[in-house]
Amino acid sequence: MSKFKYTETEQQFNNVLNHQSKGLSSIKRPDMASAETCISESEALLKELGISTENLPKVVNPTPKSVMVVPTWEELCNQAEQEVSSTTDLEFLFTDEELRMNQAALRALNADYNNIHKLDKIDITICAAAGILGTIIDILLIGIPQKTPEGLKGGPLSNYVRDWFNQRFPEEEMEKLANSKVSKVPYDAQDNRHTKEYVDGLSAYYHRLLSLGHDPFLGLIFGVYDILTGKMTTIDKTGKIVSQVMENYADRKESDIFVAIAKQIIHFKSDITTSMGLPAPLMGLFNLLQFGSIGEEEQTIAEIVQGMYYEGYDFIHFCSMSIPTMIIEVIIRLGYGIKRIKEGNSIKNSIPFSLNREKHPKLSTMLFIGHLAATAVNAGKVYFTKNPMAINYPQWVAFAKYSYKQLKWVLLEKPELRDAYIRGIIAEELNEVYGEIDKSFAKMSEEYIVVFN
Repeated sequence: MSKFKYTETEQQFNNVLNHQSKGLSSIKRPDMASAETCISESEALLKELGISTENLPKVVNPTPKSVMVVPTWEELCNQAEQEVSSTTDLEFLFTDEELRMNQAALRALNADYNNIHKLDKIDITICAAAGILGTIIDILLIGIPQKTPEGLKGGPLSNYVRDWFNQRFPEEEMEKLANSKVSKVPYDAQDNRHTKEYVDGLSAYYHRLLSLGHDPFLGLIFGVYDILTGKMTTIDKTGKIVSQVMENYADRKESDIFVAIAKQIIHFKSDITTSMGLPAPLMGLFNLLQFGSIGEEEQTIAEIVQGMYYEGYDFIHFCSMSIPTMIIEVIIRLGYGIKRIKEGNSIKNSIPFSLNREKHPKLSTMLFIGHLAATAVNAGKVYFTKNPMAINYPQWVAFAKYSYKQLKWVLLEKPELRDAYIRGIIAEELNEVYGEIDKSFAKMSEEYIVVFN
């Protein structure tokens, strides 16, 4: 029994090939050895007599053309099924040696495809250099934020970023903006005095972490929704989701969606440099993770994240931590592009923006390895310091993104694309064979009257 499953058309091909193979093997070809010997002896005799064989006249005996009837495909299939079998296996038509050669050819094609995506020493060096540099910047220049009498302080680069935000959004101006009507939103309650349903943990310290309207990403959805509906949507410290109408803040409600979006952005601006600023993107969702027993105090994941926010793990620190991650991206993409150009590719085809593996077969894997290296070091940093503030959130997000892409590539995309690659090469070779067949048939049919059924 064959190990392959054939479609109906493939099975028909197998049957016809089997039938024609047997037909060819049944043809008795005359032994031309004696005829060739006679011709050689005749040529030698003519040469001895001084007669040249180069300009001998050609004798052409005109013969009437025979009729060649070409059957239809259906007729061929029916004839094949009647005379051989309707269940011919393709491997039955090859000898053991031919089957071994076929397998070797397929292995070679598989190896060729794998080599296209295989990283060489230079590729790995680029990945390692990017990951190491990103890690050094994270450890030495970003650091861990700490509360000081002068405010939150971290590494030199982290302090520079925070100072830039403070200069760009001065405290006095932001305080005036926060007190103006254009920035007032219904979800900005700082305690439970005006809530109908109690929100556990709602306070001046945590209200921005608990209210989804303050999330830099989710706020563009939930914040705008709350402004349009006069509500406040929160996930409290115990993981409970609460959405309630804020009647005391009814005057902060807007009916125009564009005005609501503008107010949302203005409110972001007014809060960004406050002492308990905007949380890192999606940080509020961690309040849902009410499980775990971490550290000596056996805290849940939600409690760990709440403590991180309290200690200064905010949106500005998130921006600072994004710098090493972006540097890894830039170094790998730039190194990949330069290497491609040196390999002879055009500048247009070497621009490393797209992660399409058909255009840039190695880029996505290189980014995965670079972020894997940086994430592994960051995990070690967190483990040895026992400090969750050392977690590089953007780096873990990037690692998760490229891990998903790499896993999808290895398990789903690569086998399919490799199969398409091999089938494409086989199809090209088969088209060449078909071309030769057409030429041979055209030459042979010159001597026949061809009739197609």
